[in-house]
Amino acid sequence: MKDYESLNEAQKSSEHDAFTEDRYRQFYKLLGKKVGRILDIGCNTGRGGQVLKQLNPQFVVSGLDIVKDRLERLPKDVYENNVHGPSTNIPADDGTFDAVVAGEFVEHLYAEDLEKTLNEIFRVLKLGGQVLLTTPNPGDIKKKWRNESVLGDSHLSQHYPDILKMRLRMAGFSRVKIYGSGKVSSYLGYRFPALCLYGSYLASGFKY
Repeated sequence: MKDYESLNEAQKSSEHDAFTEDRYRQFYKLLGKKVGRILDIGCNTGRGGQVLKQLNPQFVVSGLDIVKDRLERLPKDVYENNVHGPSTNIPADDGTFDAVVAGEFVEHLYAEDLEKTLNEIFRVLKLGGQVLLTTPNPGDIKKKWRNESVLGDSHLSQHYPDILKMRLRMAGFSRVKIYGSGKVSSYLGYRFPALCLYGSYLASGFKY
């Protein structure tokens, strides 16, 4: 039986990820101009949502997380709705959100739940809505040199950029693009062509 809550609750380091704020600033740069309602999947304790709200106080942000304790610590002046539950069954009507963001989230899913999650994200987005997500890069050259893996702890799956791009398209998303992310993007920006230099990457797609 899957126990996502226990697995993710044990990974306390995610609550203090030093790149979280920068990751959500990157999301903001890539968001469309007419975005109002945002769903933050895997919102953790809400540091990312705080960044979005600071950058645009008009955003209406909702948070979804599998760890109930983290939801209880979300800043109430940032998140309008807090939902405890899985991404495979999002409790929202069709076409509710202008954008869905998910920072370092999909690697916490078992592989078979990725398709369900992408389909749910597509469903809850409005026509013209956008998904932005980041995940560790299995092709990161530093990991290869160190013989390290994306997998481990609560990381249950790994996602190669070309495959995730295809999976997004299979879920119905168009204009799917891949950008560099992670700490290296602070030096190289997020459009450097050698994706293997990035420890993480960002995927963007639209519902058209």
